[in-house]
Amino acid sequence: MTLYDFDANLLDGTPVSLDEYRGRVTLVVNVASHCGYTPQYKGLEALYRRHKDEGFMVLGFPCNQFGAQEPGTSDEIASFCSRTYDVTFPIFAKVDVNGANEHPLFAYLKQERRGALGTKSIKWNFTKFLVGRTGDVLNRYGSATTPDDIDADVVAALAASGS
Repeated sequence: MTLYDFDANLLDGTPVSLDEYRGRVTLVVNVASHCGYTPQYKGLEALYRRHKDEGFMVLGFPCNQFGAQEPGTSDEIASFCSRTYDVTFPIFAKVDVNGANEHPLFAYLKQERRGALGTKSIKWNFTKFLVGRTGDVLNRYGSATTPDDIDADVVAALAASGS
């Protein structure tokens, strides 16, 4: 199983096979609009723009499971991301990342790369998973790890995978 075996809906409801991103180094992030880490959208967008022509992609998945910090509708989320951070990478429909209703993608990501002390659960918004060009999970980063902190790993993944 890899990233490419999953489907998800974009904010506008359009279904997408993640196989569309085959061959790219991908950063999957659970995002929120009203979180202390929300300014990371700026860094995520900068990271995406810096490396997209080399085959890098960021996929944002809004989640309201942590402090109800993503309460908005799909239209409100889209407007916020565009207006506030000029986000151009794909933002998907709101998902659960833990629990009985967790999106199957996040069940897979958490199984492949556990968090601190071997935990599977995602602890907060802006947890990030770096996926290589083959769809395999390379690394997991906690909320406090900024997009700038991940840049060297993205460059290494792009180089290791061939560009």
